[in-house]
Amino acid sequence: MVREVLDCLLELANVGMTMIIVTHEMAFAKAVADRVIFLDEGKIVEENLPEIFFDNPSNERAKRFLSRFSFNIS
Repeated sequence: MVREVLDCLLELANVGMTMIIVTHEMAFAKAVADRVIFLDEGKIVEENLPEIFFDNPSNERAKRFLSRFSFNIS
């Protein structure tokens, strides 16, 4: 079921649909986002382009969070 929802959202993103998505599915976010906002304890602690956020986050909390994920997107 989750995979079907993600596939549907990916299809909408590919046709240019504007969406705000809250997710812990970081590989999905990296694949479709054109902007990433990272919250910690309800506060925005980092906002950036996905290529910057995922490859070189400036916030220590974001770095620790992202270190838990593998981003092998095929």
